[in-house]
Amino acid sequence: MAAENLMDLLQGEASCPICGEYFKDPVVIDCGHCFCRACISQCWEGLDTSFSCPQCRETADQRNLRPNRPLANVLELAKWLSLQVMKVAGGEGVCEEHREPLKLFCEEDQAPICVVCDRSRAHRAHTVVPIEEAAQEYKEKIQAHLETLREEQEKLLGFKVTGEGKSQESLIQTQTERQKIVSEFQQLRKFLEEQERRLLAQPANLEKEIVKIQNENVTKLSEGISCLSDLISEMKGTCQKPASEFLLVRLS
Repeated sequence: MAAENLMDLLQGEASCPICGEYFKDPVVIDCGHCFCRACISQCWEGLDTSFSCPQCRETADQRNLRPNRPLANVLELAKWLSLQVMKVAGGEGVCEEHREPLKLFCEEDQAPICVVCDRSRAHRAHTVVPIEEAAQEYKEKIQAHLETLREEQEKLLGFKVTGEGKSQESLIQTQTERQKIVSEFQQLRKFLEEQERRLLAQPANLEKEIVKIQNENVTKLSEGISCLSDLISEMKGTCQKPASEFLLVRLS
């Protein structure tokens, strides 16, 4: 892949959809899309709920901005590669000091150099590789970071789908638990009502039993009093008899 084509890919992957520039402090929102922190914050300014994604229009209930560090790493590589491509495209692929083609790349200085620079004291102890090799290495790093970003995006989308499924499952489970609780409370209410009726009936039955016992006792007392009255009357009559009859009654 040519450097210019790679730059086109980078501009599509590493540019903010709002401002069109390379991401500055990139953050990812719930739907998985990325924006500059300042851009999305300004877009959502004044909102308390229903935070809409400027790209896919999906809404979220909360303002959730997570730093996207892999994308920040890609941006650093993209800036370096963009600088090199601009130099080559602008005719600056020649060493300004020695007017020789910039065919080498110094790892320590992170800069392209010519063969004369390579033999100079400034770069003699440095690690120097062909510029094509260095560019290819950076391209591979960028591709790896881009792949990481795509995997992270897929993972976020997967989390989103899974989260929606779990939310629906939790909602169903909550409704089931609610119905279960309502049923249990209805059974408990029925049990308490039956207990209330039973307990309220106990004093009434006890009261009837007490009245019954009282009536029986009154009857027995009345019968005893009647017997005593008869006995007293009989004894009075006996005492009033003549002495001879009284003694006969007493002896009998």
